[in-house]
Amino acid sequence: MRIIIAGGDGFCGWPTAMYLSKQGYDIAIIDNMVRRKIDDELRSNSLTPIASLEDRVAKWKELTGKEIRTYTGDLQHFDFLKLVMEQEMPEAFVHFAEQRSAPYSMIDREHAVYTQVNNVVGTLNVLYAIKEIVPACHLIKLGTMGEYGTPNIPIEEGYLEIEHKGRKDRLPYPKQPGSYYHLSKVHDSHNIMFACRMWDIRATDLNQGVVYGLSTNETDMDPVLTNRLDYDGVFGTALNRFIIQSAIGHDLTVYGKGGQTRGFLHIKDTVRCIEIAAENPADLGEFRVFNQFTEQFSVMDLAKMVQKVAKEEGLDAEIANLENPRIEKEEHFYEAVNTNLLDLGLQPQLLTDEVIRNILQTVLVHKDRVIKENVLPNVKWK
Repeated sequence: MRIIIAGGDGFCGWPTAMYLSKQGYDIAIIDNMVRRKIDDELRSNSLTPIASLEDRVAKWKELTGKEIRTYTGDLQHFDFLKLVMEQEMPEAFVHFAEQRSAPYSMIDREHAVYTQVNNVVGTLNVLYAIKEIVPACHLIKLGTMGEYGTPNIPIEEGYLEIEHKGRKDRLPYPKQPGSYYHLSKVHDSHNIMFACRMWDIRATDLNQGVVYGLSTNETDMDPVLTNRLDYDGVFGTALNRFIIQSAIGHDLTVYGKGGQTRGFLHIKDTVRCIEIAAENPADLGEFRVFNQFTEQFSVMDLAKMVQKVAKEEGLDAEIANLENPRIEKEEHFYEAVNTNLLDLGLQPQLLTDEVIRNILQTVLVHKDRVIKENVLPNVKWK
Protein backbone atom coordinates (compact mmCIF):
# COMPACT_ATOMS: atom_id res chain seq x y z
CA MET A 1 0.00 0.00 0.00
CA ARG A 2 1.29 3.45 -0.95
CA ILE A 3 0.96 5.88 1.95
CA ILE A 4 1.85 9.55 2.26
CA ILE A 5 2.56 10.78 5.78
CA ALA A 6 2.17 14.54 6.00
CA GLY A 7 4.10 15.88 8.98
CA GLY A 8 6.38 12.84 8.81
CA ASP A 9 9.29 14.62 10.50
CA GLY A 10 7.29 15.25 13.69
CA PHE A 11 6.85 13.54 17.03
CA CYS A 12 4.06 11.23 15.83
CA GLY A 13 4.87 11.27 12.11
CA TRP A 14 8.48 10.10 12.19
CA PRO A 15 7.98 6.91 14.25
CA THR A 16 4.84 6.19 12.22
CA ALA A 17 6.77 6.47 8.94
CA MET A 18 9.44 4.03 10.13
CA TYR A 19 6.96 1.58 11.63
CA LEU A 20 4.82 1.41 8.49
CA SER A 21 7.90 1.18 6.28
CA LYS A 22 9.15 -1.75 8.35
CA GLN A 23 5.76 -3.46 7.97
CA GLY A 24 6.19 -3.32 4.20
CA TYR A 25 4.18 -0.24 3.26
CA ASP A 26 5.52 2.11 0.56
CA ILE A 27 6.06 5.39 2.43
CA ALA A 28 6.57 9.00 1.38
CA ILE A 29 6.85 11.97 3.75
CA ILE A 30 5.68 15.55 3.26
CA ASP A 31 6.94 18.12 5.76
CA ASN A 32 7.61 21.87 5.73
CA MET A 33 10.04 21.65 8.69
CA VAL A 34 8.17 24.41 10.51
CA ARG A 35 8.23 22.53 13.84
CA ARG A 36 12.03 22.79 13.91
CA LYS A 37 11.78 26.51 13.13
CA ILE A 38 9.33 27.00 16.01
CA ASP A 39 12.03 25.73 18.38
CA ASP A 40 14.12 28.72 17.28
CA GLU A 41 11.17 31.09 17.64
CA LEU A 42 10.45 29.91 21.20
CA ARG A 43 14.15 29.65 22.13
CA SER A 44 13.44 26.04 22.98
CA ASN A 45 14.66 22.62 21.88
CA SER A 46 14.00 18.92 21.87
CA LEU A 47 15.55 17.41 24.97
CA THR A 48 16.83 14.57 22.78
CA PRO A 49 19.18 15.64 19.96
CA ILE A 50 17.41 14.96 16.67
CA ALA A 51 19.03 14.46 13.27
CA SER A 52 17.91 16.16 10.08
CA LEU A 53 15.19 14.42 8.08
CA GLU A 54 17.73 13.74 5.32
CA ASP A 55 20.04 11.97 7.78
CA ARG A 56 17.13 10.09 9.29
CA VAL A 57 15.89 8.59 6.04
CA ALA A 58 19.44 7.84 4.89
CA LYS A 59 20.15 5.94 8.13
CA TRP A 60 16.83 4.12 7.82
CA LYS A 61 17.73 2.94 4.31
CA GLU A 62 21.21 1.92 5.49
CA LEU A 63 19.79 -0.17 8.34
CA THR A 64 16.75 -1.68 6.63
CA GLY A 65 17.27 -1.31 2.89
CA LYS A 66 13.90 0.44 2.73
CA GLU A 67 13.44 3.82 1.10
CA ILE A 68 11.28 6.59 2.55
CA ARG A 69 10.83 9.33 -0.06
CA THR A 70 10.67 12.91 1.21
CA TYR A 71 9.08 16.09 -0.12
CA THR A 72 9.76 19.43 1.55
CA GLY A 73 6.81 21.76 1.18
CA ASP A 74 3.63 23.15 2.70
CA LEU A 75 0.10 21.75 2.40
CA GLN A 76 -1.13 25.34 2.09
CA HIS A 77 0.51 25.42 -1.36
CA PHE A 78 -1.90 23.43 -3.50
CA ASP A 79 0.32 23.28 -6.60
CA PHE A 80 3.05 21.60 -4.53
CA LEU A 81 0.59 19.16 -2.96
CA LYS A 82 -0.97 18.34 -6.32
CA LEU A 83 2.42 17.47 -7.83
CA VAL A 84 3.24 15.16 -4.91
CA MET A 85 -0.14 13.45 -5.11
CA GLU A 86 0.20 12.94 -8.87
CA GLN A 87 3.66 11.46 -8.43
CA GLU A 88 2.83 9.19 -5.49
CA MET A 89 -0.83 8.28 -6.22
CA PRO A 90 -1.34 7.24 -2.57
CA GLU A 91 -3.90 4.73 -1.41
CA ALA A 92 -3.88 6.32 2.06
CA PHE A 93 -2.96 9.82 3.21
CA VAL A 94 -1.99 10.15 6.90
CA HIS A 95 -2.40 13.77 7.97
CA PHE A 96 -0.23 14.82 10.93
CA ALA A 97 0.83 18.12 9.34
CA GLU A 98 -0.78 20.66 11.66
CA GLN A 99 0.25 23.12 14.33
CA ARG A 100 -0.46 20.92 17.35
CA SER A 101 -0.03 23.06 20.46
CA ALA A 102 -2.93 24.66 22.32
CA PRO A 103 -0.67 27.13 24.18
CA TYR A 104 1.03 28.14 20.91
CA SER A 105 -2.35 28.97 19.41
CA MET A 106 -3.18 31.14 22.44
CA ILE A 107 0.01 33.26 22.50
CA ASP A 108 -1.63 36.14 20.64
CA ARG A 109 -3.74 37.04 17.59
CA GLU A 110 -0.93 36.23 15.16
CA HIS A 111 -0.42 32.72 16.49
CA ALA A 112 -4.17 32.04 16.60
CA VAL A 113 -4.53 33.12 12.98
CA TYR A 114 -1.51 31.09 11.89
CA THR A 115 -2.85 27.97 13.63
CA GLN A 116 -6.30 28.25 12.09
CA VAL A 117 -5.12 29.11 8.58
CA ASN A 118 -2.36 26.49 8.54
CA ASN A 119 -4.57 23.70 9.87
CA VAL A 120 -7.86 24.44 8.12
CA VAL A 121 -6.47 25.47 4.72
CA GLY A 122 -3.98 22.60 4.67
CA THR A 123 -6.75 20.08 5.31
CA LEU A 124 -9.02 21.67 2.69
CA ASN A 125 -6.21 21.37 0.15
CA VAL A 126 -5.76 17.69 1.01
CA LEU A 127 -9.49 17.10 0.51
CA TYR A 128 -9.44 18.78 -2.90
CA ALA A 129 -6.28 16.91 -3.91
CA ILE A 130 -7.92 13.59 -3.05
CA LYS A 131 -11.10 14.55 -4.89
CA GLU A 132 -9.28 15.61 -8.05
CA ILE A 133 -6.42 13.08 -8.22
CA VAL A 134 -7.00 9.97 -6.07
CA PRO A 135 -10.72 9.83 -5.19
CA ALA A 136 -10.45 6.34 -3.68
CA CYS A 137 -7.61 7.39 -1.33
CA HIS A 138 -8.35 6.92 2.37
CA LEU A 139 -7.75 10.06 4.44
CA ILE A 140 -6.50 9.17 7.93
CA LYS A 141 -6.68 12.45 9.81
CA LEU A 142 -5.25 13.07 13.26
CA GLY A 143 -7.89 14.83 15.30
CA THR A 144 -7.96 15.35 19.05
CA MET A 145 -10.06 14.38 22.04
CA GLY A 146 -9.88 18.08 22.87
CA GLU A 147 -12.58 18.70 20.27
CA TYR A 148 -15.14 17.36 22.73
CA GLY A 149 -14.10 19.40 25.76
CA THR A 150 -15.32 18.07 29.11
CA PRO A 151 -19.09 17.54 28.80
CA ASN A 152 -21.14 16.27 31.73
CA ILE A 153 -22.19 13.18 29.75
CA PRO A 154 -20.14 10.29 28.33
CA ILE A 155 -18.16 11.11 25.17
CA GLU A 156 -19.15 8.84 22.30
CA GLU A 157 -17.03 8.13 19.23
CA GLY A 158 -17.94 11.03 16.99
CA TYR A 159 -21.71 10.66 16.97
CA LEU A 160 -24.60 10.81 19.40
CA GLU A 161 -28.00 9.18 19.19
CA ILE A 162 -30.58 11.74 20.31
CA GLU A 163 -34.33 12.00 20.67
CA HIS A 164 -35.90 15.44 20.41
CA LYS A 165 -39.62 16.23 20.39
CA GLY A 166 -40.51 12.67 19.51
CA ARG A 167 -37.97 12.24 16.70
CA LYS A 168 -34.63 10.42 16.71
CA ASP A 169 -31.40 11.05 14.81
CA ARG A 170 -27.69 10.22 14.83
CA LEU A 171 -25.82 13.52 14.90
CA PRO A 172 -22.19 14.64 15.28
CA TYR A 173 -21.25 14.76 18.95
CA PRO A 174 -21.33 18.38 20.28
CA LYS A 175 -17.91 20.06 20.35
CA GLN A 176 -16.63 22.32 23.13
CA PRO A 177 -12.96 23.02 22.26
CA GLY A 178 -10.74 24.82 24.75
CA SER A 179 -8.26 26.66 22.51
CA TYR A 180 -7.89 28.04 19.00
CA TYR A 181 -5.86 24.92 18.19
CA HIS A 182 -8.65 22.59 19.29
CA LEU A 183 -11.16 24.78 17.48
CA SER A 184 -9.15 24.38 14.25
CA LYS A 185 -9.53 20.63 14.63
CA VAL A 186 -13.30 21.03 14.94
CA HIS A 187 -13.30 23.01 11.68
CA ASP A 188 -11.26 20.19 10.09
CA SER A 189 -13.76 17.58 11.21
CA HIS A 190 -16.68 19.54 9.79
CA ASN A 191 -14.87 20.09 6.47
CA ILE A 192 -13.94 16.42 6.16
CA MET A 193 -17.46 15.29 7.02
CA PHE A 194 -18.84 17.65 4.38
CA ALA A 195 -16.37 16.39 1.74
CA CYS A 196 -17.30 12.77 2.47
CA ARG A 197 -20.97 13.60 2.06
CA MET A 198 -20.53 15.68 -1.09
CA TRP A 199 -17.75 13.82 -2.94
CA ASP A 200 -17.81 10.27 -1.56
CA ILE A 201 -14.37 10.67 0.00
CA ARG A 202 -13.49 8.03 2.59
CA ALA A 203 -12.02 9.35 5.87
CA THR A 204 -11.15 8.26 9.39
CA ASP A 205 -10.89 11.00 12.02
CA LEU A 206 -8.65 9.79 14.85
CA ASN A 207 -9.50 11.85 17.91
CA GLN A 208 -6.25 11.24 19.73
CA GLY A 209 -5.59 11.70 23.40
CA VAL A 210 -2.32 12.95 24.86
CA VAL A 211 0.63 10.90 23.58
CA TYR A 212 3.38 9.86 25.97
CA GLY A 213 6.50 7.78 25.57
CA LEU A 214 9.64 8.41 23.63
CA SER A 215 10.84 5.18 22.07
CA THR A 216 9.52 2.67 19.58
CA ASN A 217 11.31 -0.41 18.32
CA GLU A 218 12.34 1.61 15.27
CA THR A 219 13.60 4.77 17.03
CA ASP A 220 15.76 2.54 19.25
CA MET A 221 17.63 1.06 16.28
CA ASP A 222 20.14 3.93 16.05
CA PRO A 223 20.67 7.37 17.70
CA VAL A 224 20.11 9.03 14.30
CA LEU A 225 16.53 7.69 14.37
CA THR A 226 15.76 9.14 17.82
CA ASN A 227 12.41 10.89 18.25
CA ARG A 228 12.01 14.39 19.65
CA LEU A 229 11.01 15.03 23.29
CA ASP A 230 9.29 18.33 24.06
CA TYR A 231 9.24 19.62 27.61
CA ASP A 232 8.56 23.35 27.52
CA GLY A 233 5.36 25.08 28.61
CA VAL A 234 4.20 25.47 25.02
CA PHE A 235 4.73 22.06 23.39
CA GLY A 236 5.57 19.82 26.33
CA THR A 237 2.80 17.62 27.72
CA ALA A 238 2.20 17.53 31.47
CA LEU A 239 3.80 14.09 31.82
CA ASN A 240 6.92 15.13 29.91
CA ARG A 241 7.25 18.32 31.93
CA PHE A 242 6.91 16.47 35.22
CA ILE A 243 9.58 13.94 34.25
CA ILE A 244 12.00 16.67 33.15
CA GLN A 245 11.29 18.73 36.25
CA SER A 246 12.03 15.74 38.49
CA ALA A 247 15.34 15.20 36.68
CA ILE A 248 16.57 18.77 37.26
CA GLY A 249 15.36 19.10 40.86
CA HIS A 250 12.39 21.34 40.05
CA ASP A 251 8.98 21.08 41.66
CA LEU A 252 6.39 19.22 39.61
CA THR A 253 4.14 22.11 38.61
CA VAL A 254 0.47 21.08 38.59
CA TYR A 255 -1.91 23.64 37.07
CA GLY A 256 -4.60 24.53 39.60
CA LYS A 257 -5.96 21.62 41.60
CA GLY A 258 -4.85 19.05 39.05
CA GLY A 259 -8.24 17.46 38.52
CA GLN A 260 -8.14 17.97 34.74
CA THR A 261 -8.69 14.49 33.26
CA ARG A 262 -7.83 13.44 29.73
CA GLY A 263 -7.28 10.34 27.61
CA PHE A 264 -3.70 9.11 27.06
CA LEU A 265 -1.86 6.61 24.87
CA HIS A 266 1.70 5.44 24.23
CA ILE A 267 3.50 6.47 21.05
CA LYS A 268 3.70 2.75 20.16
CA ASP A 269 -0.09 2.67 20.17
CA THR A 270 -0.25 5.77 17.96
CA VAL A 271 1.71 4.07 15.18
CA ARG A 272 -0.31 0.87 15.54
CA CYS A 273 -3.59 2.81 15.36
CA ILE A 274 -2.53 4.30 12.04
CA GLU A 275 -1.81 0.83 10.70
CA ILE A 276 -5.18 -0.45 11.93
CA ALA A 277 -6.98 2.43 10.24
CA ALA A 278 -5.06 1.87 6.99
CA GLU A 279 -5.79 -1.86 6.96
CA ASN A 280 -9.49 -1.29 7.74
CA PRO A 281 -10.42 1.72 5.59
CA ALA A 282 -13.64 3.65 5.77
CA ASP A 283 -16.15 3.05 2.99
CA LEU A 284 -16.50 5.52 0.14
CA GLY A 285 -18.55 8.43 1.45
CA GLU A 286 -18.03 7.42 5.08
CA PHE A 287 -16.74 9.83 7.72
CA ARG A 288 -15.65 7.56 10.55
CA VAL A 289 -14.52 8.70 13.99
CA PHE A 290 -12.32 6.70 16.38
CA ASN A 291 -11.44 7.96 19.85
CA GLN A 292 -7.74 7.12 19.99
CA PHE A 293 -6.67 6.69 23.61
CA THR A 294 -6.17 3.78 25.96
CA GLU A 295 -6.32 5.18 29.52
CA GLN A 296 -7.60 8.21 31.43
CA PHE A 297 -5.61 10.15 34.04
CA SER A 298 -5.88 13.44 35.84
CA VAL A 299 -2.95 15.84 35.92
CA MET A 300 -2.50 15.10 39.62
CA ASP A 301 -2.51 11.36 38.89
CA LEU A 302 0.43 11.91 36.53
CA ALA A 303 2.33 14.07 38.99
CA LYS A 304 2.01 11.44 41.73
CA MET A 305 3.13 8.66 39.38
CA VAL A 306 6.21 10.62 38.34
CA GLN A 307 6.95 11.59 41.94
CA LYS A 308 6.86 7.92 43.00
CA VAL A 309 9.25 6.77 40.27
CA ALA A 310 11.57 9.75 40.74
CA LYS A 311 11.91 9.06 44.47
CA GLU A 312 12.68 5.41 43.73
CA GLU A 313 15.51 6.72 41.54
CA GLY A 314 16.84 8.89 44.36
CA LEU A 315 15.41 12.18 43.09
CA ASP A 316 13.64 14.67 45.34
CA ALA A 317 10.42 15.50 43.50
CA GLU A 318 7.88 17.70 45.26
CA ILE A 319 4.48 18.64 43.84
CA ALA A 320 3.58 22.33 43.65
CA ASN A 321 0.25 23.79 42.55
CA LEU A 322 0.43 26.75 40.17
CA GLU A 323 -2.32 29.16 39.22
CA ASN A 324 -3.83 27.63 36.09
CA PRO A 325 -2.87 29.71 33.01
CA ARG A 326 -5.66 28.06 31.01
CA ILE A 327 -9.41 28.56 31.09
CA GLU A 328 -10.67 25.06 31.79
CA LYS A 329 -12.66 23.05 34.29
CA GLU A 330 -10.34 21.60 36.90
CA GLU A 331 -12.92 19.29 38.47
CA HIS A 332 -15.26 17.61 36.03
CA PHE A 333 -16.89 14.41 34.83
CA TYR A 334 -14.89 12.61 32.14
CA GLU A 335 -15.90 9.30 30.61
CA ALA A 336 -15.02 8.62 26.99
CA VAL A 337 -15.74 5.62 24.77
CA ASN A 338 -12.78 4.08 22.91
CA THR A 339 -13.99 0.72 21.65
CA ASN A 340 -13.59 1.00 17.85
CA LEU A 341 -9.81 0.58 17.70
CA LEU A 342 -9.85 -2.08 20.43
CA ASP A 343 -12.44 -4.03 18.44
CA LEU A 344 -10.14 -3.86 15.41
CA GLY A 345 -7.22 -5.37 17.31
CA LEU A 346 -5.39 -2.65 19.24
CA GLN A 347 -3.55 -4.17 22.21
CA PRO A 348 -2.74 -1.19 24.46
CA GLN A 349 0.65 -0.36 25.93
CA LEU A 350 -0.24 0.94 29.40
CA LEU A 351 1.41 3.70 31.43
CA THR A 352 3.41 1.84 34.06
CA ASP A 353 6.17 2.85 36.45
CA GLU A 354 8.62 1.16 34.09
CA VAL A 355 7.50 3.30 31.14
CA ILE A 356 8.01 6.45 33.23
CA ARG A 357 11.36 5.12 34.46
CA ASN A 358 12.60 4.51 30.91
CA ILE A 359 11.72 8.06 29.86
CA LEU A 360 13.31 9.44 33.02
CA GLN A 361 16.54 7.55 32.37
CA THR A 362 16.75 9.04 28.88
CA VAL A 363 16.06 12.49 30.30
CA LEU A 364 18.86 12.11 32.84
CA VAL A 365 21.32 11.39 30.03
CA HIS A 366 20.37 14.65 28.30
CA LYS A 367 19.38 16.84 31.25
CA ASP A 368 22.18 19.34 30.50
CA ARG A 369 20.16 20.30 27.41
CA VAL A 370 17.22 21.51 29.52
CA ILE A 371 16.56 25.24 29.21
CA LYS A 372 15.33 25.66 32.77
CA GLU A 373 13.28 28.80 32.26
CA ASN A 374 11.15 26.89 29.74
CA VAL A 375 9.74 24.36 32.19
CA LEU A 376 7.19 26.87 33.55
CA PRO A 377 4.15 28.15 31.61
CA ASN A 378 4.42 31.55 29.96
CA VAL A 379 1.21 31.62 27.90
CA LYS A 380 -2.07 32.65 29.51
CA TRP A 381 -5.52 32.19 28.00
CA LYS A 382 -6.54 35.75 28.96
